[in-house]
Amino acid sequence: MTERKGTAKVDFLKKIEKDIQQKWYDEGAFEINASDAASQKSNGKYFVTFPYPYMNGRLHLGHTFSLSKCEFSIGYQKLKGKNCLFPFGLHCTGMPIKACADKLKREMELYGCPPEFPDEEEDDEEEPKGEEVVIKEKAKGKRSKALAKKDSSKYQWGIMKSLGLSDEEIMKFAEAEHWLDYFPPLAIQDLKSMGLKVDWRRSFITTDVNPYYDSFVRWQFLTLRERNKIKFGKRYTIYSPKDGQPCMDHDRQTGEGVGPQEYTLIKLKVVEPYPVKLSGLKGKNIFLVAATLRPETMFGQTNCWVRPDMKYIGFETLNGDIFICTQRAARNMAYQGITKTNGVVPVVKELMGEEILGAAISAPLTSYKIIYALPMLTIKEDKGTGIVACVPSDSPDDIAALRDLKKKQALRVKYGIKDEMVLPFEPVPIIEIPGYGSLSAPLVCDELKIQSQNDREKLAEAKEKLYLKGFYEGIMLVDGFKGKRVQDVKKTIQKMMVDNDEAIIYMEPEKQVISRSSDECVVALCDQWYLDYGEEKWKQQTHECLKNLETFGEETRRNFEATLDWLQEHACSRTYGLGTRLPWDEQWLIESLSDSTIYMAYYTVAHLLQGGHLNGQGEPPLGIRANQLTKEVWDYIFFKTAPFPATKIPKENLDKLKQEFEFWYPVDLRASGKDLVPNHLSYFLYNHVAMWPDERGKWPRAVRSNGHLLLNSEKMSKSTGNFLTLSTAVQKFSADGMRLALADAGDTVEDANFVEAMADAGVLRLYTWVEWVKEMLANWDSLRSGPATTFNDKVFASEINAGIMKTDENYEKMMFKEALKTGFFEFQAAKDKYRELAIEGMHRDLVLQFIESQTLLLAPICPHVCEYIWTLLGKPHSIMKASWPVPGPVDEVLLRSSQYLTEVAHDLRLRLRNYRAPGKGKKGSKEVPQKPSHCTIYVAKSYPPWQHTTLSVLRKHYQANGGELPDNKIIASELSSLAELKKYMKRVMPFVAMIKENLEKKGSRVLDLELEFDEQAVLRENIVYLTNSLELEHIELKFASEGDEKIREDCCPGKPFCTFRVEPSVSVFLVNPQPANGHFSTKIEIREGDGRDAVIRRLMKMDRGIKDLSKVRLMRFDDPLLGPRRVPVLGKEDAEKSPIFDQAVFHIDLAEKRVRLTENGRTTSIGDTLVYLVN
Repeated sequence: MTERKGTAKVDFLKKIEKDIQQKWYDEGAFEINASDAASQKSNGKYFVTFPYPYMNGRLHLGHTFSLSKCEFSIGYQKLKGKNCLFPFGLHCTGMPIKACADKLKREMELYGCPPEFPDEEEDDEEEPKGEEVVIKEKAKGKRSKALAKKDSSKYQWGIMKSLGLSDEEIMKFAEAEHWLDYFPPLAIQDLKSMGLKVDWRRSFITTDVNPYYDSFVRWQFLTLRERNKIKFGKRYTIYSPKDGQPCMDHDRQTGEGVGPQEYTLIKLKVVEPYPVKLSGLKGKNIFLVAATLRPETMFGQTNCWVRPDMKYIGFETLNGDIFICTQRAARNMAYQGITKTNGVVPVVKELMGEEILGAAISAPLTSYKIIYALPMLTIKEDKGTGIVACVPSDSPDDIAALRDLKKKQALRVKYGIKDEMVLPFEPVPIIEIPGYGSLSAPLVCDELKIQSQNDREKLAEAKEKLYLKGFYEGIMLVDGFKGKRVQDVKKTIQKMMVDNDEAIIYMEPEKQVISRSSDECVVALCDQWYLDYGEEKWKQQTHECLKNLETFGEETRRNFEATLDWLQEHACSRTYGLGTRLPWDEQWLIESLSDSTIYMAYYTVAHLLQGGHLNGQGEPPLGIRANQLTKEVWDYIFFKTAPFPATKIPKENLDKLKQEFEFWYPVDLRASGKDLVPNHLSYFLYNHVAMWPDERGKWPRAVRSNGHLLLNSEKMSKSTGNFLTLSTAVQKFSADGMRLALADAGDTVEDANFVEAMADAGVLRLYTWVEWVKEMLANWDSLRSGPATTFNDKVFASEINAGIMKTDENYEKMMFKEALKTGFFEFQAAKDKYRELAIEGMHRDLVLQFIESQTLLLAPICPHVCEYIWTLLGKPHSIMKASWPVPGPVDEVLLRSSQYLTEVAHDLRLRLRNYRAPGKGKKGSKEVPQKPSHCTIYVAKSYPPWQHTTLSVLRKHYQANGGELPDNKIIASELSSLAELKKYMKRVMPFVAMIKENLEKKGSRVLDLELEFDEQAVLRENIVYLTNSLELEHIELKFASEGDEKIREDCCPGKPFCTFRVEPSVSVFLVNPQPANGHFSTKIEIREGDGRDAVIRRLMKMDRGIKDLSKVRLMRFDDPLLGPRRVPVLGKEDAEKSPIFDQAVFHIDLAEKRVRLTENGRTTSIGDTLVYLVN
């Protein structure tokens, strides 16, 4: 971005925003109670929510973009007459705040306060794995984590320092509670600065710091458990050994969305004599353990692979066997019940891969009695166990590596591999794949010309071709499973091997997961309280909820459907962090994705419980204490048929709470980023169904998801400086300037783009709009009054009404970029066009209608500017109490005739430019034609005969084929057989192509044989505009039938033809003798037949200071020879001059370059000078 030259305009907008926000606050513009709303006349209620953002940093533009969808929507629905509620909570549950606080505390313990960190650590360029402060709300996806990256400091102290905090202030953040006091008020301050229409009385923070919310969440979980939705048991989950608890999406620094990956761990028994390195383990059962995703291929093993330069360990399992694998895999296994002590790997041997090469192996299922451990150089350390079962019949990697060993004796010698360990082993046919046969891997490697195991790109292509096809279409060839599909027997074969103690189930994360405490996570088999989202009846009911849910797009619906299909158990408890404790097992905390599913219900009553105190520690408005809110009390508030509880709370007060909930529920809209669909938003649906299974009227009505936000077409990133916080954006662009750019950023689930140049341009547009309104109001009396009946009056009125209707539709669909287009950009363009075309001046009533309509249409997006203009218009109430404008009729034919006028004006300009272009003569002899003075426009009442015939044929086919035209071959065949078209065939098919193209754009009216409006009448009414805009003297209108053959052929309805010409003229001086009036002498052309008004109009084009033709007097010298030489006398400027009247006609003598004037039958020479006086 270039440096701004000045900030006066943005400063003006910020000033009015501050004043207007204060006015809204004083009026309580967005505070609403159900008791008041129920008694008011309205068009219903509208309750919108946004996932509360996490409170460990300032809100940034990504948050702002997502919540703007709620904000714009509620602004629109208020105008539509609904009682609207937009509450806003602040999320503190979970691990990040606690982890950051504890990390800060550790740094102070280790390095002092303020800490002095080691220099080498400061210079470390490795990307930090510490906690970031600014993060996305609610389980954002991988990309949004990247958006949340803080500065490159790996120390929490440095991160806090980058926020501009002093050392004294940072020390306080070592206590998690301080975060809850510090960031929530800043978030509210930032949100208020953008003019959010929030009822702030209902705001709260989460965790047990807030006793009311804590009680609400405890009630929710007691109810879920009572309804058998929460269960306890061992399950595989992503787990942080350092934190000692499961690591949910919200707790991760990297790897969000990653789940456990199931492998079959094949036990490859090492046969004695053991390799030297393992000889000390004689008497023990030793297994090389290979993790595979394809247990059905184990029938085809020919060897196992080991990477020579990789470190391996041998460790003792629960039953005393020795497993050999990588340390990373062993760490995972230690948390899955495979070792004696959970989390402990009892290492008995450390060794390099090369030290077990050549080991003899007994492998399950293979037809070879003994196979060998051979070297493979491409095994990865971060996947599987480092041991790979080799199946060259079906694995491109395996056949490539096996061929390498067979071909290259030097390679065998290098690793001490004997020929008998390799050469006798050939691929075993085990699976038939259509198109690839029974030895698919060798075939595809030959096809792709794969030379070695290092041809990685080709091998990746080979695997892509084979693996999915093999799973879905592969047929087993081995005994016991012959003729069965791979996908049908995969699980059966796995179970058989496990039952026979030839394999075990092994899990590891799909990809690396790093916790916020910088720990690499494992998959652990944990005792867990979990929500059983896989339970069939619950899943089915949630699918029913989804059926009736408005998602504003099929992609969001498909994402929901896919999530509901795969979603199973979700761990809802943890032992570390902030939050609410499980009411029946208080060693556990409820995790952050589970305490945030039905809190929208809490919004409805929060203001009556907490009274605007974020942490619920203030005096309660109804005198209800948190400890009085028993399960039975909450039941009464939220369940319609629940009996009144045994409580000291007055029934009248509980009924107020119940009324609030019953009035506002269900949630009419929840808006959020699309990456919340697979977790938070799906849980949102599940939990509403579970809590109100028999009250479908309480289930959510709509979810609107959006894409991520780019900044200036690039990913937002603090490290590159391409980053904006909400507060910075408001400071830089004003609230309305930012809001306008947010609306323009995008509507779909694709990534949106906030463009700073657009925000700057928005500031200019808004400022210009305000100034124009002020100008109109200041010059109100000069605007035209009387009937608004001109062509352009009627067009403008129709365009206003059409704009209101289109914008209404766009807001209703939550297409805010489109609403901005139709309700501001195009709306303003219609006004500009009217101002340009209305030569007689704009009509006062239409200008007022336009200003009011424009203000209301833009109000949901830019409410401050619109409130300011509403005040300028003298409206007694806030625009927040105004109603959506009621559109009048739209004359579509009139609008199309106006579009026709615009297209004709454009076409005439192009033709004029071509007319004036230099000729294509010899080089150096190009002459620029003289500027034309006159134009004749020819319009056709009907098409030329050949076009008329062609259109008639097309109309016939269109009507016969139900609104479709046949293939061009059919059309051409029919048209070429018509005798009247023979000589036109070269032009016929291009004409057909043009008609087909227009048919798609404009519909069936392009097949009409006549226009729906009178072309000549439209042009005649706008002849002054056309003449002026083309800078011509005169435009003549004629029918095509009055022209020559070329004109008749080229002219058709809607496509006029024009000719330009230069009418001869004689120059005279036009003198103004009046002193100090700003009007000067000039030279002007007089043409044959000119009248007085024609000359004055010509003068007005040159002298823009003359606005009114009637104010000008044109005069001639009584003595045309001596008169111009005499000095005019002050106050007697018209002495010795005669006025030229209306009926006078000028005649020119081109030969003598003289002008004569005929008046009342008398002809007089005027000499070379005329005089004009301006009253």
